[in-house]
Amino acid sequence: MRTGCGTVCGQGWRGCGKVGLETKKVKESTRYAKIVEWSQEDQCFVGSCPGLLYGGCHGDDERAVFAGLCDIVEEVTELYKKDGKTLPPPTSGRDYANKMLNVA
Repeated sequence: MRTGCGTVCGQGWRGCGKVGLETKKVKESTRYAKIVEWSQEDQCFVGSCPGLLYGGCHGDDERAVFAGLCDIVEEVTELYKKDGKTLPPPTSGRDYANKMLNVA
């Protein structure tokens, strides 16, 4: 089980917030939640990034799907910038993981 959130605060996943996206210099792509889930219908992992793009990627290896999804999201955010378009509102930092616990 993970005990830290990867920031300098060491407070764990819940309630951290001491070093967030607002204070660190991060890529635009990190501002979007990325989801990889098993699709019983398709019999593979499906990666998506709601709020930024339709579709995504899929495959048999969960980690490879996530890596591919990260690449796709980075490319999409770069295309938005290149085309002079405004990016959709960020979807990260909304505590989706804990909100989903209440749904299950």
